Formats: sequence, structure tokens, C-alpha cells
Amino acid sequence: MIDGHFGDRTRRIWEFLARGLVRAGCSPNGVTLAGLALVLVASLDYLWRRDSLVYGLCLAFALSSDGLDGAVARLSGRSTRYGGYLDAVADRYQEIAVLAAIAWVADCWPAAFFAITGALLTSYHKARVALEIRIDNNDWPDLLERLERMILLIALLLADALLSPHDWPLLPGGLLVLGALAHLTALQRFLRARQRLMQADRDAPGP
Repeated sequence: MIDGHFGDRTRRIWEFLARGLVRAGCSPNGVTLAGLALVLVASLDYLWRRDSLVYGLCLAFALSSDGLDGAVARLSGRSTRYGGYLDAVADRYQEIAVLAAIAWVADCWPAAFFAITGALLTSYHKARVALEIRIDNNDWPDLLERLERMILLIALLLADALLSPHDWPLLPGGLLVLGALAHLTALQRFLRARQRLMQADRDAPGP
């Protein structure tokens, strides 16, 4: 939703931040893999130390790689189909790692499963319909895309760090809310895909 409505503004910010990386000779795929590595290392550290504050801050920093790799690709003229594919795969592994780490620490596997299935279905609906018709990524401003999901996870971790002395079950409850919103987004994408695919069928030339 944020990228769909404010994509032009956020793109300019990412490109401003990416200029230093371009001058340093960083590749777009290298930035993508660095972001994935940071999330994986931070997740392992969270399993060991169970420090929600540090984990949330690390994820906030790693989140910048989502926009920076694309900005580096545009500014350096190194955009490739493989780079876009690698970015999408890395995004999925990042979310799985984060939700698995939270599930392990907070012992809330059902809530984490609910959240990750909603996230994966949201991604799958658009990827699958792209095999049938041409789509524009900017034309799918849905309720809870990956950026919003990661922001909510970071906010949840920071809130858990601040309120953990009260022993409130923030992480399990937060993942249930996240999962519900993610599944609503998946349904939203399904209904949009249904409408556009049926329209494409009607517009297709007859035999």
C-alpha cells in the first residue's frame, strides 16, 4: 500500500541513499544478499539472546536493503530479470526467518504459521496472475504488502522490548493480527485477479 501510493517519493529517497553504494561499486545483487545475510544473522542472535529491541533495530536497518538494491540497479544501469527474481526470493526467506525466530522465542507457532501463510499467499496471488496477464506492480496497492508487514513486525518487537516487564503476550497476539490482515490482503488480491482475468477472457478473440 505504501509503495503503491507513495512509490515515486520513496524511490527518490532510496536513490539518494544508494548513490554512495554505486560509487563504491556495490552490485544490486550484492546489496540484496547483504540484506538477507543481516536478517539471518540477526535472527540467530535473537534466538540466542532473545533481545527484542536489538532484533527490531537490526530488522529496521536490514529493511533498507529492500529499496536500496533496486535503487542501485537503476542508478548503475544494472537492472536484470535475475536480480528481480533474486530480490523476491530473498524477501520470502527474510520473512520466514523472522517469523520462525519469533515463533521459537515466544513459543507461538500457530500464530506464526497463520502469519506466514497469509504473507506467502499474498505474494503468490500476484506472481501467479502475472503468468496469465501482464500486470503493473504499481497497480496493486493492497492493504498489507511486504513493507507494511515488516514495519508491523519491527513495531511489534520494539513494543515487546518496552512492555515485556509487564509480561503481556504481545508477540502471539500481534502475529494473529498480522496474519488476519495478511489473509485479508491475499483475498483482496484474489478478487482483483479474478476480475482482471475474467475481463481478459472476455476481451480475448474468439476461435
